Amino acid sequence: MKKYILTILISLLVLTSCSEYQNLLKSTDPELKYDKAVDFFMAEKYDKAMTLFNDVSSYYRNTDRSELIINYLAKANMAKKDYLSAGEYYKTYVKSYPSGRFIQEARFGIAYCYYLDSPDVRLDQAATVQAINAFQEFIDLYPTSDKVGEANKYLTELNDKLAHKELINADLYYNLGTYLGNNYLSAVVTADNALKKYPGTKHREDLMIVILESKYQQALYSEDMLKTDRYQATIDEAYTYKNEYPEGKHSKRADEILKISERNIPK
Repeated sequence: MKKYILTILISLLVLTSCSEYQNLLKSTDPELKYDKAVDFFMAEKYDKAMTLFNDVSSYYRNTDRSELIINYLAKANMAKKDYLSAGEYYKTYVKSYPSGRFIQEARFGIAYCYYLDSPDVRLDQAATVQAINAFQEFIDLYPTSDKVGEANKYLTELNDKLAHKELINADLYYNLGTYLGNNYLSAVVTADNALKKYPGTKHREDLMIVILESKYQQALYSEDMLKTDRYQATIDEAYTYKNEYPEGKHSKRADEILKISERNIPK
């Protein structure tokens, strides 16, 4: 019986709450709607808060309240993990209030939304590039912000992702070998460009071994007149790797390639 009564009471509370909210939506009092929207936001009832904020946004256009409403809407969408919408509200804020009280938060929010939207490394990385640009812009604009450290951490992670994608591409060329052309050369070029663009990446050693392996394979498959020069290039690359990673995870393979290559250089 107690459970039955409790169920009825809960149902009545829900119905009353829904009825109050429906009446609120029909209200023509923007102040009431705004205040209730803030209450819903603080109570983490983001859908109701966003509905009410949107209802009164046109009424408060070009006022201080408008700035607050855009910020609330951005935060509410962030809380709901709708990063695309949140990013758009942050962009609207930056455009509408370039010197606003939440401008640093908005610019960081734009970058962070791009970061959260950055896809798997094997997919198109447009959002990753946008995130990098936005974080760098934030750092350039606010070098003393307490968010700079966090922004730099994300920048490192995002650049590593792009370097990883280039490593995957270089590996793909390497695995294609001599199929329909000299894919080893493409592997070298791809990995070398990645090292130049992302010199501090955590994938540096793996990119370097792809270059070494590719140059070695080029030497193996070369015409006789090119073998000496290509084996010498392989030797140089092996020493480059060994000097930078004397105890690297690919050291054993680098030593093996070095020995074979040196045996193929005429005395």
